[in-house]
Amino acid sequence: MNISTEQGKADVLIEALPYLQKFHGSTVLVKFGGSAMEDMSRAHDVLRDVAFMAIAGMTPIVVHGGGKAINAELLKAGVEPRFINGLRYTDAATIKVVDRVLHGTVNAALVDYMRETCHAAATAVSGKDILRCRRITSAAADGSEVDLGFVGKVVNVDTPQLKWILSRQEIPIIAPLACDQNGGVFNINADMAACEIAAEMKVQKLVFLSDVPGVLRDPKDPASLISEIRCGEVEGLISEGVISGGMIPKLRSAVEAIAAGVGKVHLVDGRLKHSLLLEVFTTAGVGTQIIP
Repeated sequence: MNISTEQGKADVLIEALPYLQKFHGSTVLVKFGGSAMEDMSRAHDVLRDVAFMAIAGMTPIVVHGGGKAINAELLKAGVEPRFINGLRYTDAATIKVVDRVLHGTVNAALVDYMRETCHAAATAVSGKDILRCRRITSAAADGSEVDLGFVGKVVNVDTPQLKWILSRQEIPIIAPLACDQNGGVFNINADMAACEIAAEMKVQKLVFLSDVPGVLRDPKDPASLISEIRCGEVEGLISEGVISGGMIPKLRSAVEAIAAGVGKVHLVDGRLKHSLLLEVFTTAGVGTQIIP
């Protein structure tokens, strides 16, 4: 045994102690997609981190994406994936593929790994059962309305159902679909779904795991990571161009979530092994946190 190496491991545990104490019993929503899901070994790292959080006394909820798997199935069917302002155009044929892939492929694989390898009490949850939505459109450069097909915005979350699952000490793994008032199935942007669920559940932490380190002042320089952003600074950073592209709806949704009662929002690089634990249980953290 290398004593110094083992002592180093013990030091890490001791550093985590105050955070373990602080967050014991707290609810944390983890949303992951992008590279964190495209490489299954990375997805498994995230799931192990989630299982650790549950054993450590936290109450995790997981919302997942599945864009790469959906694109692959669409291409197999001869349908070219199409995006409008960062949202997937979802016609009648596409929503069937999205539904099948998110439930039958992505969600099932995540739940199976949690149960069989992590020995965690994970349960599959369809957004169709707990999320209600309304149809949304987008806007063209000239301000005209652009149809997105079967794309919705969450307007209601069945929090009693989620709380019932959590009361059984199970980890809900949520596929981001929803139904409208007529029972029609709609595709929901996973980031936006995560924010709505986090807000309704009043979680202490909402963590986005993606394929970027967080908010960078210079997109080409990882060392320019902004470790902390206050809600009131977000619009200014958007105007400066520091926050751009897909980060704009993510950050704006984060601000709305905090205003609705979420404690903090974290943006973390899912490509970094155990980034979730490093962000939550160490002093320095590894990403960007959004605070009130």
